[in-house]
Amino acid sequence: MKPSTAFMAIADYLEGEKSSPIRHEYLGGQIFAMSGGSEEHNRIALNIASFLKSHLRGSGCKTFIADMKVNIAIAQRAADLFYYPDVMVTCDPQDTEKFYKRFPCLIVEVLSPSTESLDRREKWLNYQTLSSLQEYILVSQSAMKVEIYRLDTGGNWSLEILEADDLLVLNSVGLTLTIAEIYDEVLTP
Repeated sequence: MKPSTAFMAIADYLEGEKSSPIRHEYLGGQIFAMSGGSEEHNRIALNIASFLKSHLRGSGCKTFIADMKVNIAIAQRAADLFYYPDVMVTCDPQDTEKFYKRFPCLIVEVLSPSTESLDRREKWLNYQTLSSLQEYILVSQSAMKVEIYRLDTGGNWSLEILEADDLLVLNSVGLTLTIAEIYDEVLTP
């Protein structure tokens, strides 16, 4: 991502994103251009989103991929953040904004060499502030490896690392996927 040096108001950012040929993430007034993804990145995200969309049809939950932003209000609106998760699910009827969502229960990021550290640190720290978030998934492109951060009933986050023969159980939406389904047409066990 390449940083912008000028401060931008949220309304200007949201309006600009409607017609921008490239996507930008917004961090408290600064925008950052996003790089494009690989075929593997795209296919993994599409596989996950396809299973989620099919499973959630008619449930009131909505699945989004790549072009839908998540909005995170930091410190009672002292700053706002807008990220583009690779896959996101919201089941909250309050989530009615057309260009971003505020109450996701599930966020998936497919790791890329250029964004992995951002997904693991900055985004993860900020995503944890979303009171609606129940699961955060990090998916490797180069190996059959999935990391799932899950919020427990005590308000603590736990980490589970899955590999080729494991099952990804998404408690937030009641769906179980095999790792092979996630990596279909990308990697084989």
